Amino acid sequence: MDPLAEAVLSGAAPEELTRLPLPEQFLAAHLRASDAGTFAGVQDKDVRRTLHVGPVPMPRLAPDEVVVAVMASSINYNTVWSAMFEPISTFTTLTRWGRQGGYAARHDLPFQVVGSDAAGVVVKVGDGVRHWNAGDHVMVSPAYVDDQDPAAHADAMMGPEGRAWGYETNFGGLAHYTVVRASQLVPKPGHLTWEEAASITLCAGTAYRMLVSERGARIKQGDIVLIWGATGGLGGYAVQMVKNGGGVAVGVVSSDYKADILREQGCDVVIDRREIGLGGDGAATSQAAEYGKRLGRLIRAELGEDPHIAFDYVGRSTFGTSVHVVRRGGVVVTCGSSTGYQHEYDNRYLWMNLKRVIGSHIANLQEQWETARLFKQGGLVPVLTDVSPLDETGEALRLVQRNAHIGKVGVLCLAPSEGLGVTDPGTRARIGEDRLTSWRRYATTARVPA
Repeated sequence: MDPLAEAVLSGAAPEELTRLPLPEQFLAAHLRASDAGTFAGVQDKDVRRTLHVGPVPMPRLAPDEVVVAVMASSINYNTVWSAMFEPISTFTTLTRWGRQGGYAARHDLPFQVVGSDAAGVVVKVGDGVRHWNAGDHVMVSPAYVDDQDPAAHADAMMGPEGRAWGYETNFGGLAHYTVVRASQLVPKPGHLTWEEAASITLCAGTAYRMLVSERGARIKQGDIVLIWGATGGLGGYAVQMVKNGGGVAVGVVSSDYKADILREQGCDVVIDRREIGLGGDGAATSQAAEYGKRLGRLIRAELGEDPHIAFDYVGRSTFGTSVHVVRRGGVVVTCGSSTGYQHEYDNRYLWMNLKRVIGSHIANLQEQWETARLFKQGGLVPVLTDVSPLDETGEALRLVQRNAHIGKVGVLCLAPSEGLGVTDPGTRARIGEDRLTSWRRYATTARVPA
C-alpha cells in the first residue's frame, strides 16, 4: 500500500494528506480494450472473464477535479454492460470523447476503470476547487456534467455533455483512487459506514429523481406506485421513498423469497410476477396488455383502484405492461432497460387515456444532496446486502449479472474491513443499528436462494 493510502487509513490530518504525493499507480477493477471481442458468438457472457483487478497509472488532475481515496464502492448494472461490451463497447464512447482534446483525452486509454458509486476521503483538490478540502469524507455522484454548459444551469442532467461516471468516463469508483469533478461530491452522512455510504448515490439518487423530484413523478400522499424489481437496489429505495411520501407501495418480485423480503420491509402490497404469467426473459411482450389486465385485477382486489405511477427500470419485459396498468392520466417513469431496450406497447392505452412516460437519468447535484439529507434524518436506510473485497470484484459483478443478489452489492476498496467510517455514532444509535443493517440478512452468504 502506498504512503498516501496508509495516511488515509491512519486518520492523518489534512495537512499530511496534502503534503504526500499521489502514487504513480493504484489498484483498480478495470476492463481492457483488447478484450472487446471476447464474447463474439458466446451465449454466456461471463463478466469474470473480462473484469481485471490490477495496477493502473494515476491520471493528471484537472483544475475542477479532486482525487478521492476510495474506501468502498458498489456494483451497478452499467458495469455489467461495460464488461459484456454491450450494447456497444464503452471504449467506443471514450475514444469519441477523447477526440475533444484537452483533459478529455486522458479518458481514451487501452483500459477503463469502472464503477459508478464510491465513498471515501478527498486527498487532492484541483486549483479551481473551492468548497472541498483534503480530509473531507464524501460520496460520489455518478452524474459527470459540464457546469459551464448553459443547459446544465436549469438542470445539470439536461446538459448535452453529461456522462455517467465510471461507465461513460474512465477512472471510476471500483479502485483505490478515483478522479472526479468537484460537482460530483456529496457529504457522506456521518452515521453510515463506508460500504453503506457507497451503496447510495446511483440507486437512491436515481429513485429520488424518478419519484420525488419535480422532474419526475412527484409522488404525493395516497399515490399508488407500482415498483418492478422491488428488492433490487433501485426498487428497495423506491419502496422506502413511496412509504415516506405517504404513498402506497406495490412491489413486484419473481420469487417467494423476494416476496417475503418485501413484506418484512413493510411494502404494502406484494405481487409475484409469476401470478400473471410474466417471465423475466422479455419474451411475449406483445401480450403486455393481457399481463396488464391480470396485474390490474390483482391490484384492484387489494386496493380498489389502479396505480397512479409505474416505476420501471426493467425495460422490455415490463414496459408495455406498465403503460397498460397505470390509471387514466397515470405516469410511467423509466430509467433503464435491463431486459432489453426495444420496448413494445399498445399506444392506444397511452394516448387515449392521457398517460405520460417520463424518462429519467441519475440525479442532479441538488437532488443527490436532498437524498443524502433523507438518510441523515433516518427516513432512508441502506439496502446493502453483500460485501466483497476489491480483488473479488469479478465475482460480485457476476452475482449482479445473474440477478442472484438482493439490494446492493458492495465492494471494499481501501477499507480493510466492514463497519468503518462512522463519525456520528449518536445519529446511528438514534436510527438504530438493526434498522440500518436490516438488509444485510439477505446477503447471498446468509441464505439459500428460493
